[in-house]
Amino acid sequence: MRISTLVVLTVSMATSLAHAGMRLPDAESFTLENGAQVLLVPKKDTPLVAARIAIRGGALADAPGKEGTAALLAEMLGKGAGERDATAFVNAAENVGGDIAFSADREALWVRGDFLAEDAALMFELLSDALLRPTLADSELEKLRTRAIQSLIASKDGDPRGLLGTYGNAWLFRDHPYGRPIGGDERSLAGVTPEDIEGYYRAHVGADRAIIAVVGDFEARRMRQAIESAFGHWGKATGELPQVSAQARESGPRVMLVDKPGATQTYFWIGTVGAAVDDPALEAQDLVQTLFGGRFTSMLNTELRVKSGLTYGARAQLERLSLPGSASYNSFTRTESTVQAIDLALEVQERLHTQAIPADQLESARRYVLGQFAPGYQTNAQIAGALATLALHGMSRDRIEGYGERITAVASETIAAARRVFPQGRDYAMVIIGDAAKIAENIAKYGPVTRLDITAPGFVPDTVPTSTGDSTP
Repeated sequence: MRISTLVVLTVSMATSLAHAGMRLPDAESFTLENGAQVLLVPKKDTPLVAARIAIRGGALADAPGKEGTAALLAEMLGKGAGERDATAFVNAAENVGGDIAFSADREALWVRGDFLAEDAALMFELLSDALLRPTLADSELEKLRTRAIQSLIASKDGDPRGLLGTYGNAWLFRDHPYGRPIGGDERSLAGVTPEDIEGYYRAHVGADRAIIAVVGDFEARRMRQAIESAFGHWGKATGELPQVSAQARESGPRVMLVDKPGATQTYFWIGTVGAAVDDPALEAQDLVQTLFGGRFTSMLNTELRVKSGLTYGARAQLERLSLPGSASYNSFTRTESTVQAIDLALEVQERLHTQAIPADQLESARRYVLGQFAPGYQTNAQIAGALATLALHGMSRDRIEGYGERITAVASETIAAARRVFPQGRDYAMVIIGDAAKIAENIAKYGPVTRLDITAPGFVPDTVPTSTGDSTP
């Protein structure tokens, strides 16, 4: 009862906060002479400092055939820098209870630092060493590259669920940059050389690409001096940012069957080109995603798990990037119930587009979204990440601060239009991973089928069908 009461109070507080107009703390913004954009937020409620650094480019800047370069470089930034080798670099942070991490996503490299306020100087020493003076040792590349390839092969051989979205995006976007695997594949990773890593670093890791957001227990003037000292001598990137155009939406069905002989389960992903990060219907789409497959009581989960027992879960997702990413849903089931589960999923998809959403369900989804939203912007790390993300996409604070009011104002007719973000009718790309010998004949009804062996390198066949989609993203 006490836990339930606490949950209700937390949701109520979050909902009230959103209705009242949630505000992010004020930030001091300035730009270093080298082009680095800096955002500072003094926040003295805890003796902690969080830094989030976004560097534009990410996996989109990988050379064709060298997918995974950005991801490998990101890991290598923490494997020795300045006068510290890999072990000394990690120990320097861990010995004071700090945390530093590096990663790559589709559009940026990300650097994360979380330290006690008294150790902020050490944090910036480590971060500046990693970004300005990385060792980039050949031996570390070899270890990371080998581990990445082995991990990928193991996932395909074992439970490929974590790769389903990678297969899905590769099939949906085909030759478009959004379809290239962020972490690379077996062939591209094997081909990444020390020269590729060095070349990416020089071309794309520069101050003029960087957004540095710092939130925590500090005095703004001194922190500004620390940032200028740590990053003021950082050079600019020598390369050009990748230019990407929007992918057309799907027109007609396309199915890729990834053959996994002996599989006892079938995994499926159904998607289309969805919405960008700045889509004006974002709030309505969030409500649609919640109702369709964003929570335990969603339409998909209720039908596929609760009522039919065909799966342990089903989920719908919206990948929002600078241009429209994928809008998809996925699940898994026993091999013998493959067609039953996919048929049911497509029936739920049809109901999403053809049946009115009851007012009580819409209000429930609204309160759920508001309850999940506000707690995501409380800690130093959350605020720093939010500020860096807003700056990365050129969005104003109102994207967050006005979100609650916009969610509250979403009307049922707006929801009806927003449903179109998800696949409709037979306009979809579908990926099915399972035992082809047992399911191939029965899944032909979903559309033209292209086969791929799960042991084949990559995530689509070397030659894939050309899209017949229209020209509207």
